[in-house]
Amino acid sequence: MKLYTEFRKQKADATYDRFAFWVTLGLLAIGLVMVYSASIAFAEGDKDTGFRSTYFLMRHGIFLAVSIGAGFLAFQVPMRTWQQYAPYLFLIGSALLILVLVPGIGREINGSRRWLGLLVINLQPSELMKFFVVLYAADYTVRKAAYMHSLVKGFFPMFMVMLVTGGLLLAEPDFGAFAVITAIAMAALFLGGFSWRLFAGLVVLLVIGFVAIVLISPYRYARLVGFMNPWADPYGKGYQLSHSLIAFGRGEWTGVGLGGSVEKLFYLPEAHTDFLLAVIAEELGFAGVCIVLVLFCALVLRCFQIGLQASRLDRDFSALVAQLIGVWLGTQAFINMGVNMGLLPTKGLTLPLLSFGGSGIMANLVALAVLLRIDWENRQLMRGYSV
Repeated sequence: MKLYTEFRKQKADATYDRFAFWVTLGLLAIGLVMVYSASIAFAEGDKDTGFRSTYFLMRHGIFLAVSIGAGFLAFQVPMRTWQQYAPYLFLIGSALLILVLVPGIGREINGSRRWLGLLVINLQPSELMKFFVVLYAADYTVRKAAYMHSLVKGFFPMFMVMLVTGGLLLAEPDFGAFAVITAIAMAALFLGGFSWRLFAGLVVLLVIGFVAIVLISPYRYARLVGFMNPWADPYGKGYQLSHSLIAFGRGEWTGVGLGGSVEKLFYLPEAHTDFLLAVIAEELGFAGVCIVLVLFCALVLRCFQIGLQASRLDRDFSALVAQLIGVWLGTQAFINMGVNMGLLPTKGLTLPLLSFGGSGIMANLVALAVLLRIDWENRQLMRGYSV
């Protein structure tokens, strides 16, 4: 009750959630600096970038500007409108996932078909789909609230929809996005009041399913084996992870200094995207990694606090959206960090708000703009205004 009273008082004193805003801005600033630092050597040595050291910095800056603009527009949309169009946005996202798989339309990079070429940029539908799944899962859970104790009426329709979505993602293949979206869907059921006994059984089946997916796929099994002992094949399956661990080891407590990374000099693949945290660890050390970790924990906690406030105001859809945004960002950050530290098998997942990539940054900032909108509407209701 004391926490609720303090939180209510803080909200009444401001027009927007300054804490979430500044934490987000801090992560974006760290990301901009570290993307530049991690990509300089690669940009200078690649003819596709015109041998310009600022190539990725400029593109990332443009992505940030466009994404902030998209977030500003998303903030203007009332939550009742997001709820109304949630099923249609989900259908649009599904259609984009299908388009990716069409030869001649979807772009294949490094053996994966995950992108749609749009003039000067590549759109990654799976990143947008995470946001659409948050909205759809929240809307579904609210609509089916009376059936949350029923396996047939409550779980089965959601299961079928997610099964189709998961099949499209695995066909790309994008196992990382599949894992994040599965976490979002399961969290929606749990937070929506799904029977805990049925939920526990589903978790067991889910674990069995993930194991089966790994075992029947030779390349996923090879990744799992390589992750367990990267030093057994440091020039093959364990190459990325071994160099990531070297970067962590070189960074020690305070790092070798900004710009001083050796691993980013063509040793560590995807240094400015999937393995950005390894460069942060090498240049800023344990202290830098802790700062990033604390900022993510603070942001996820804020998502749940805003969701709790919305729930107390009987705004069930908004409450679930806020909490599922926290689940999304927390799960993806956890997986990316786990991969970089050698705690999880290598997956093609970026670090939210930090890694280079236009689609991911845009999806993250639009989602956080919706979070701020939920908070803003909470404040309006507490002041006696309608939303």
